[in-house]
Amino acid sequence: MEQYFSATQKMEQEVMFPSLLRGVFPQEEGAAPAAESRTDLYERYQLLKAIKPMVEKGLASGGDQSPSRADTDGDTSLDSNGAEDAQLEERLSQHLTGLQQVLTHLTRDTNALTRRYSQILEQINLSEGQPSW
Repeated sequence: MEQYFSATQKMEQEVMFPSLLRGVFPQEEGAAPAAESRTDLYERYQLLKAIKPMVEKGLASGGDQSPSRADTDGDTSLDSNGAEDAQLEERLSQHLTGLQQVLTHLTRDTNALTRRYSQILEQINLSEGQPSW
């Protein structure tokens, strides 16, 4: 979780001109660009920026949810409560695993976008540093 927020903060600090990402398509390191990938890095930047507040809001409101009286059933036996608890633990474990995978994927995408943006700036700086004869 901390890595995700650190990566998005770094991206927001470094990407000063997001328009430079227009028309630049992501590619895996060492691989050819994917033909089916039609989302440029500018669109990904916008998406990553839009997702961050949703993740922050979800974390802030996550502790606000508590079971209401209607959600609890006082007539169930202890045996069924034990089975239900085990089911809930399994569902929670699956949910957390999925959340971790999504955050890892978002962190990887954010870091890749920031690296690519830095490469674009380096190319611009190199081309400006050469004399135009």
